Amino acid sequence: MKRKTLISLMIALMISTNLFAQKTSDIPGSKDNPLISRLNGSFIGFYNTEKWDTYILPVSKIEKIDGQNAWSKKLKLEGEVNRIQYTAAKENNASFVYMNYMSALKKSNWEILFSGNGEDELGNDSYEWQFSMFQEGLGLGDKFGSEYNFRGGKYAYIDAKFEENDTSFYAVIYIVEKDDYTLINQDIIKVKNPDVGLVTAKLLTEKIDKKGHSALDGIYFETGKSIITEKSAAALKNIAKYLNNHKDKKFFIVGHTDNVGNFQSNMTLSENRAKAVMNELVSQFGINPEQLKAYGAANLCPMTSNTTDAGKAKNRRVEIVEQ
Repeated sequence: MKRKTLISLMIALMISTNLFAQKTSDIPGSKDNPLISRLNGSFIGFYNTEKWDTYILPVSKIEKIDGQNAWSKKLKLEGEVNRIQYTAAKENNASFVYMNYMSALKKSNWEILFSGNGEDELGNDSYEWQFSMFQEGLGLGDKFGSEYNFRGGKYAYIDAKFEENDTSFYAVIYIVEKDDYTLINQDIIKVKNPDVGLVTAKLLTEKIDKKGHSALDGIYFETGKSIITEKSAAALKNIAKYLNNHKDKKFFIVGHTDNVGNFQSNMTLSENRAKAVMNELVSQFGINPEQLKAYGAANLCPMTSNTTDAGKAKNRRVEIVEQ
């Protein structure tokens, strides 16, 4: 009887150990998010996508607030949430994985909102961080699912943002060292930016006659660049129609940015975007180049506050101003 019990316990222990060993293949039905490549040699152990939900994103160190571990800076996001949990070999420690993700994100033009490697940079140990983020507190574990316990040894964390036309993507990377492997929790939140509509020749006439200027809604650029995307064709056609209807007038094309990043870089970007719009109107729609001049204003003239994502989206624009 004792021997049978001992054998049963040994089998149960082996099963339990294998359940939490590093994966050697992806679970069925899972796949990488197309925006971020996985760490070489890592495998998917958990996968879930929620079509729409609320996600509270920490963007600061954890600290004591009213006697509880919390974050002084958080973002409330609403959109699609894709969660992927990877396991990697133990030699890929938290610092190595962190370095690889940071390098890959920056090379792909993601904006790093907050990051930290270890207790000093993140405010507490991994037990307190995961408890406040995945369990009680934000409850992001039960809400979006998890195969693993993210308490462990050394850990790292990254928040990043990427914008593509009318959509913002947020990447949340949480890395922790376990006894036999390293865990990576990767959440990608897809947020649709407010729809600003499409500029029309009639609307431009009304706004410029009344205010002397108008935002050119419907103009889209590649993230962080002055390259106009194909999605802008309809708006450009309407702007050209307005200009052709007012050949007796001259206009400034003025680029604007939000307040994220270096001011001089924003000034250069805003000017280059204004020039890109002007050049497109001249080269593709036959507008007289003498009718237009292009300038950049960086974040000197915001339409609204830059404290929210919606505000920043409104402030990133190109305007037409009557000379």
